[in-house]
Amino acid sequence: MAIRRLDLDAVQAFVHIAELGSFTRAADACQMTQSAVSLKLKRLEERLDCRLVDRTPRHVQLSSQGEAFLHHAQELLAVHDRATATITASRERLAIGISDHVAGPELPALIARMNDQDRQLLIEVRIGSSGDLLQSFDRRELDAVIVRLHVGRTDGEMLAHERFGWYASPTWKHRAGEPLPLATLAEPCGVRVMAGQVLDEAGVSWTEAFVGGGVAAVCAAVTAGLGVSALAKRMLPLGAVDVGETLGLPELPRLPVLLHSRVGSGRAHDAMARLAAAFRGVANA
Repeated sequence: MAIRRLDLDAVQAFVHIAELGSFTRAADACQMTQSAVSLKLKRLEERLDCRLVDRTPRHVQLSSQGEAFLHHAQELLAVHDRATATITASRERLAIGISDHVAGPELPALIARMNDQDRQLLIEVRIGSSGDLLQSFDRRELDAVIVRLHVGRTDGEMLAHERFGWYASPTWKHRAGEPLPLATLAEPCGVRVMAGQVLDEAGVSWTEAFVGGGVAAVCAAVTAGLGVSALAKRMLPLGAVDVGETLGLPELPRLPVLLHSRVGSGRAHDAMARLAAAFRGVANA
């Protein structure tokens, strides 16, 4: 009986579909079209003579055979990576900058996934403001940055448009007649500028009640009841509530998340493709 060898690219496509829960995000991670990923999966299912993925209009779910095959597929790819890594003399370095307003609570899991998939890649991550990170990228200190849209920049690959809202502690109360107290990041911060402009255009009086050095500090100020902050929903501190409608505050626009990268090919390129696909998933959720 002839040995039915598996196509590793097809196995990788299946793993991306399983881990990212989407053909679209899997296509981004594989750097293929969605139809190409679907064809890879179809040929893999034909080779294994079973259905791995059940497709519905709303979501992707593994079949029982797919669940059973996933762990073996991940092991197969890991063995392949270890085998090819033996001919590499040193670890490749990838320096990534991620805006503080983009790096949400899921970031550690995303970085851990990148490391697990390629232990020969040395990943360095810097968190900062979009403006500072773009300057470092332009100085070639960083290989790639994931940031908010920055004034004056038209380059970059769009990853998502993320919704923002006005959030506060559930126990916080606005004192009538007083300016709206805001908890913001220190300059330079595009979200801070955007929030101030939107309030000014709506004729809402406001003042800075807290200025933090990072989103974590701003979230702590919100939790402490110091004021209101413009935040993406996935960045919220525990228990924070949207007070925009209650206070009659103007709606905040969706803000773009962009990838700026000079990573060409190889394992660093593959890792960035996986990270970009993951960010599309969490920011568009």
